[in-house]
Amino acid sequence: MMAQRRQATAIDQAGHSRVEIRLITDREAWDAYAALHPWGTFYHRFEWLCLITRVFGHETFAVGAVVGDRVVGILPLVLMDSALFGRFLVSMPFLNYGGILGDTEDIERSLWEYGVSVARERRATSLEARHQTTHAFVTETKRHKVTMVLALASSIEAQWKAFGAKLRNQIRKAEASGLTVTVGGASESQEFYDVFARNMRDLGTPVYSRRFFEDVLRTFPESTRVFTVRRHETVVAAGISLAHRETLEVPWAASRRDARAWCPNHRLYWELLQHGIKSGFGRFDFGRSTPGSGPYKFKEQWGALEVPLFWEYWTANGAVPELNPHNPRYAAAVRLWKRLPLAVANRVGPLIVRNIP
Repeated sequence: MMAQRRQATAIDQAGHSRVEIRLITDREAWDAYAALHPWGTFYHRFEWLCLITRVFGHETFAVGAVVGDRVVGILPLVLMDSALFGRFLVSMPFLNYGGILGDTEDIERSLWEYGVSVARERRATSLEARHQTTHAFVTETKRHKVTMVLALASSIEAQWKAFGAKLRNQIRKAEASGLTVTVGGASESQEFYDVFARNMRDLGTPVYSRRFFEDVLRTFPESTRVFTVRRHETVVAAGISLAHRETLEVPWAASRRDARAWCPNHRLYWELLQHGIKSGFGRFDFGRSTPGSGPYKFKEQWGALEVPLFWEYWTANGAVPELNPHNPRYAAAVRLWKRLPLAVANRVGPLIVRNIP
């Protein structure tokens, strides 16, 4: 049975009001709230829940706090259920950000308690929310990830001057290697996927289906772009950018390992940064990384600074999930995956990764 409606007391502009916690179906009201909240992200948009259900088949919950007809808080949730990995709720899986947004701490606490009640009723072992701030009412927090953010300069010339000599030389090398960049949308999803899927296989990680990226690009055409780097006719690097408020973000990017001598990643990111500056963005979000890792150091050389991320949990048994390729439990599987033929990895990977948040 679905979690019962909850009520909590909170203060609004009119005085003391009763706040009701329930599922929301009004997409416009949800998105309007997410758009105005200071911690609202691109991934709080209602359509993400619909997309995840379409592509992955997961049950989703658009949990909201309302006073009358007015939304005063939201919590998007996705239920993931796997015989291999277990059953858990996540806000939001596959994405960099998610979690609770509320007008007050009391409202956010009530939303969290509702999420916990859904987890219990669905027999989930945990509830995970990916936040940019901490919440006093949550007892378990992981700080294993950061995002890397660069404050963009006012001009391309100023941004270039801010780079170190080594980085400028690598960009020049990429430009001298005959690498070209095109910018498109869903029509270039195949080019992106070819290089992204190959890179994921080489890392020993199952890849999302091509349909996932196609759906993202078609669902948010005004906010997404595909940047594709070619050497002659061969795609050597590609990335997908998302535009939200003053930030240009790149959550997915990859390059071919056999093309590293040409510095395709440097060509890709310099093009992205130039696009961000010319389009008037103030921040560039390189996406989340593990501190000290290779990707972290690559992003750091551009001048990006780390911003902490807080993944907060309720757990049924006190054990915080560790579903990541760095878990020693999966070391053998990672080694095996790296040796799979690409066609096999691309066919089997989406069936596995759909249950890995």
